[in-house]
Amino acid sequence: HKAYGLSAPKDHQVVTAIEYQEVILACKTPKKTISSRLEWKKLGRSVSFVYYQQALQGDFKDRAEMIDFSIRIKNVTRSDAGKYRCEVSAPSEQGQNLEEDTVTLEVLVAPAVPSCEVPTSALSGTVVELRCQDKEGIPAPEYTWFKDGNRLLGNPKLGSQSSNSSYTMNTKSGTLQFNTVSKLDSGEYFCEAQNSVGYSRCPGKRMQVDDLNISGIIAAVVVVALVISVCGLGVCYAQRKGYFSKETSFQKGSSSSKAPTMSENDFKHTKSFII
Repeated sequence: HKAYGLSAPKDHQVVTAIEYQEVILACKTPKKTISSRLEWKKLGRSVSFVYYQQALQGDFKDRAEMIDFSIRIKNVTRSDAGKYRCEVSAPSEQGQNLEEDTVTLEVLVAPAVPSCEVPTSALSGTVVELRCQDKEGIPAPEYTWFKDGNRLLGNPKLGSQSSNSSYTMNTKSGTLQFNTVSKLDSGEYFCEAQNSVGYSRCPGKRMQVDDLNISGIIAAVVVVALVISVCGLGVCYAQRKGYFSKETSFQKGSSSSKAPTMSENDFKHTKSFII
């Protein structure tokens, strides 16, 4: 039926629900009558029917029910988030009257187990960054790092003197950066992602920080230098003793000994030719 009347815009509703719990999308319209016609639509890039011709549509058939003009979703999922519109038409003296109401559904999701990147080893005095990220939580979670089961403070200077005070923790991006890591920072680290719905932690991973072995590096350099020096002295000694020249003379003697010889028949033939 063609609508001749349109109700004045109502206050926009925003309904918040936690994933896998129930929620009611209320349609604030006049009291339902026998002649009223109700439709629910989900808006977006394309409009889809939720309730049409007195029946729920799609997967709402199995997990939703109608309560007068409102929809009760028993098991809401993150894919249900979006803008919905209820449309109620009823006959009036001026013709078919249309009432509309819009509801926005926001679905909150607890964080999943975050992905944590912790290096197994590091050298003292270097810059080391630990990373933590969750892609499931709605709203986006904040991150906290723990060392050996103890929560690291956002301001490291407020911590104990036995801990490194040169780290920076970003609770939004989930990074924990040590500007100059030290042996005191060795330990087991894990990250916690938390939002208004819940929290989740990644398994702990150990990071071992060792000092740079300067004496070992110097010893290795000295050994390599000695080996090169010994080899160089050996080559010089061999040249002075003439080992390389003897080898060359031997090769020349060998080549001359391999020169072709004249056979007896060839000698007789040459002699007769001269006579």
